[in-house]
This record gives sequence, structure tokens and C-alpha cells, in this order.
Amino acid sequence: MTGRIREDVIVAIRERLPLDQVVSDYVALRPAGAGRLKGLCPFHDEKTPSFNVNAALGFYKCFGCSASGDAITFVRELEHLSFTEAVEVLARKAGVEVTYEQGSAAPRQQGSQRQRLLDAHRDAAAYYVAQLHESPEAEIGRAFLRERGFDETAWSHFGVGYAPTGWEGLTTHLRAKGFTNEEMLAGGLASQGQRGTPYDRFRGRLVWPIRDMKGDVIGFGARRLREDDTGPKYLNTPETPLYKKSQVLYGVDLAKNDIATRYKAVVVEGYTDVMACHLAGETTAVATCGTAFGPEHVQVLRRLLMDQDEFRGRVVFTFDGDDAGQKAALKAFDDDQRFVTQLFVAVQPDGLDPCELRQQRGDLAVRDLIASHVPLAEFAIRSALARFDLEIPEGRVSALAAAAPVVATLKDWSLRDEYARRLAGWLGMDEQAVLARVRGGAAPQSESGERARRRPAAPARPDPRDPGLIVEREVMKLAVQRPVMLGPEFDALDTVVFTAPAYAAVRAGVAKAGGTATAVGGNEWVTRVRDAVETDAVRDLVTELAVEPLQTVDEEDQRYASSLVARLEEMALTRQIQELKGRLQRLNPVDQAIEYNRAFGELIVLEQRKKALRERGVGAI
Repeated sequence: MTGRIREDVIVAIRERLPLDQVVSDYVALRPAGAGRLKGLCPFHDEKTPSFNVNAALGFYKCFGCSASGDAITFVRELEHLSFTEAVEVLARKAGVEVTYEQGSAAPRQQGSQRQRLLDAHRDAAAYYVAQLHESPEAEIGRAFLRERGFDETAWSHFGVGYAPTGWEGLTTHLRAKGFTNEEMLAGGLASQGQRGTPYDRFRGRLVWPIRDMKGDVIGFGARRLREDDTGPKYLNTPETPLYKKSQVLYGVDLAKNDIATRYKAVVVEGYTDVMACHLAGETTAVATCGTAFGPEHVQVLRRLLMDQDEFRGRVVFTFDGDDAGQKAALKAFDDDQRFVTQLFVAVQPDGLDPCELRQQRGDLAVRDLIASHVPLAEFAIRSALARFDLEIPEGRVSALAAAAPVVATLKDWSLRDEYARRLAGWLGMDEQAVLARVRGGAAPQSESGERARRRPAAPARPDPRDPGLIVEREVMKLAVQRPVMLGPEFDALDTVVFTAPAYAAVRAGVAKAGGTATAVGGNEWVTRVRDAVETDAVRDLVTELAVEPLQTVDEEDQRYASSLVARLEEMALTRQIQELKGRLQRLNPVDQAIEYNRAFGELIVLEQRKKALRERGVGAI
């Protein structure tokens, strides 16, 4: 048995390997003042960075989950290693030889299992690379790469190799290096034969090394080349002590620095797509390895992006333009709503993946594809709309029924309402109806029978904090508290300018009570409005509006009231303009020239009216 690791080994590691350099292999760190650094904690899920590193002292502390320690503790706990294994990992990175109390270096066969497997993968990767460059048999692999626009420099940069067709090429090579059958099986480099003899897992295939963020090879992905190969198109390393496919992103070792500095990550579908993106200048590209993009992949990218409340980072998915690609994108939409505002999709209309795109149209086409990304939320909604004929009323109604639940799944209510308004424009439908459909306009009824059917539906109480409804709420507070300040301008407003059914109901009650032009305000006016509305819920809302303070210092400022009314009209015009633009998008300017020109003329008039109202509304909320 080997003795304890010598203390001078630990000292040498700490001297040569600053803590921030170790942590940066896993987490993007930003300066936090006074020689300190901060990032998202890798030990627990958090939105705001609370993981602090003092590089000068060599210690870290998370003020969210209380994790703390030095570099050895960090690697040991994050990688689930023993103390000795963690020291070996850091010693290798620092270029320090591990020696023990009795004074001798650790014999290779007595090294930790993890380090032994890493060494085996390193040697396997070198073997595969040599085969690709030197073996006549590997010409099929070299031709495959050249046909896709990758030269020898590219092969070397990404470490691409070739696995010979023989059954024991790699296993024989690794045995000569001192590795056991058990180690090759444990690392997924070999498979168990029927007679108990291991044989090469990868045979007759191109092989890509899969590295962790530190750059260590932990697995391989192998692509089928021959028609007589009956295996899957891509064969990956199985789950091993090193390789957990749900936590691995191919190319992350090459992309991590640019992801952290450019606040962007591009997620593609395959190894050659990563190569194509990097060679085209999109050096933040990574790919999943034989599995769908999932929550653990999200966490890896969030730590690199240092994702936090200001949502600086972007993750752009590029999927093939087929059904499978769309399903992958929509799954990403469902996986992590906390991350959804930073998720984008770029799909090539003709279905070319980044590798094919670069091969056929060059590097610029790949960069243009990434630059054309749209928010994932928009992609999900438009995918729902694409199944219907929006030229006919029945199609638009069915499309609304399909898309409204997608919008409603957005947990950020301000984002949800914004996309509801966009959906109205895309459908060319009344925005109020779409908003009501998304929000759910009617409260459930507990009564049954004819009496329940006669009772008016109670509009849902709007959230007072909803920024999309602040102007509507402020105008209705004026209508209840200071009707004289609004006067005829308010009475001339159409009910449709109110997108919240509850505010529209109060507006109807004000009109029924005689309108603001004849009102004098005070308790009697509030009572008249309360008596004029139809449901208890709206009566309660009238009371709420009557007592809530206005968002202005001078509550008698006539300009405040006028600007609010102008702003409300402008917002309504904006929705009309969006609806008209949606209609124009569906019209053919050649075959439907008369209707198109009429709609375009109407759009010009609406834009001019909006500009005038905007000038009047300066100073409104």
C-alpha cells in the first residue's frame, strides 16, 4: 500500500495552481472587488452569484449553500473524488509529481481508478489520431472529412481519429501500455466478448474525443462510415465513472472561454457541426453527446455564462428544419422556464445543418444563420401556428386555441402579455380577445342551473403590478377619483382600448353612470359607478381604484390626465398597427394588389395618428 501524500506535494500544487485557475475550469468568474472573484455556485442551483473566491488566500465560500474550502476540497466535492484522487487531478494540471511519505513516486498500477481511466483515454485518443493520419485503411475517414470541408489542420485541432476495423487494435495497444482488461471495460473503451475476452468498442469509424472542461478526454463519439456497419450512425461511450452524458457537452473545453467573454453559447446537434461553427468563427459552439439537451446541460452553460438577473447571456440552438429538430427546440422550451428569456433558435429554412451550410455556402452563411436567431418563445408559438391555414377565419380560431396555451406557459407574466399581443398581430385578430384567451378571462362559477347561466361572468382582477396595464389602471383611477380631469376625451374612448376585461367593465360602468363629462367626483360619483357595474368583483375593483394613490405628485395636473389618455389611445393604435401588419404579411401584393394597397394606405394613416398621439402622451407612464 502507498503511504500518505507528502506535504511538499500539496504545497507545490498550491504554489503553482492558483484557486481561481482551478475554479475557472468549471465556473465563469467575474471581478468582485478587493482581489475577489464571484460566480454562480456549482454546488447548488442559483440565479444570483453568491460563490466567492479569494485567489490570494486560496479559499472559496458560497454564501448561498455555505460550501467552502480550498482547491483540493473544490475538486474533491465537485467531482466526487477521494482526497488522493483530487490531489492527483490537480498535480497533473500543475505538473507536479505525486510522491508519498516513504519517498517513492506512486507506482502507476497503484494510481486512482479515475486517473488510470483518464490515462487510458489519453492514450486511446493518441492511438486513434495516429491511425487517422497514418493508416491506409483510414482513407475512408479522411475522405469523409475532406468532403465536408475539413483539412488536416482541422482534424488535428479537434483531435479527430480513426478506429480500425479489427477487433483488438486498441485493446492490444492499451495492454502494451500497462492497462488491464478491467480498466478498459470500466472506461467504456472495450466491450465484453462472449468468451470473456474484451474487444474494441469502436471499430471502422471516425472517432471524436469528448473532453471535460479541464480538457481531459473522458469519452468518445464514433461515426459510422461503411454501409456494412449495422450499428447506429453514432456510437458513444456508455455511462462510466468518467462519462455522464447528461452532463457532457462536446467542444466545451474549446468554447468555454469565449462563452464566458462573449456571453453567448451556440448549441448544435453534431460533432461536425461544432467543427464547422468554430472554423467559421462561431467559437462558442458545443453539442450534446448522444442525448437531448437537458436541465443539467443548462446548468453547465449557466455557470459559464454567469447567468444572472440582468439576462446578459444568450444560448442559441441550431436545429435541423425537420420535425425532430422542432421537437428538440420545443423540449428545450419546456425544460427550464427560468432560463427561457435567454434561449433562442436559429433554423436554416432549407434544412441544412451548420456543417452542410459551410460546405455548400461558406463561413459567412454559418455566421448569418447564427445571427438570424429568434427567441425560443416566438419559435414555439409560431410552430403552433404553422399547423393551421391563417387565411380563413376557422384556421385563425383554431390557431389561437393551439397557440394560447403555449403563451400561457410563460411564467413571466410581463413576457406572457407581450407575446399575447404579438400573437394577436400574427393572427390579425382583436388583441383584447387574444389577451383574454391567454389570461383566462372568466372566473369559475360555483352555482349551477339557469341562475348560474344568467349571472354575468366576473372578469379576473388584473395584477396591479403588471407593467403592461399600468396606463389602463391609472386612467381608470382618474375616472373614479378625478373624473373632471378626464371629461369628454375619456367618454370618447372606445371600450376596446382596454385590454384587461376588468378595466373594460369599469369603463362600461362609468359610461352607464353618466360619463366623466357630467361627473363632479366624490363619494356620490364612486357610489354611482359601483351601482352601475354588473358583478361584485368589479364593484370591489372600483373601490380599489378609488383608494389607490395616483402615480403623480400633483393630482390636479390636467396635463397628466391628458397625456395618459393620449398614451392609452397610442397603445391601442399600436395594437391596430400590429394587426394590420399581420394582415399585410398574409396578403400577396401581386395577386391581391387592391386589397394590399388599401391596407397599406390604412397603415400609413394609423402610423401618422400614432405619431401625433405620442407627442401628446409625452410625460405619461
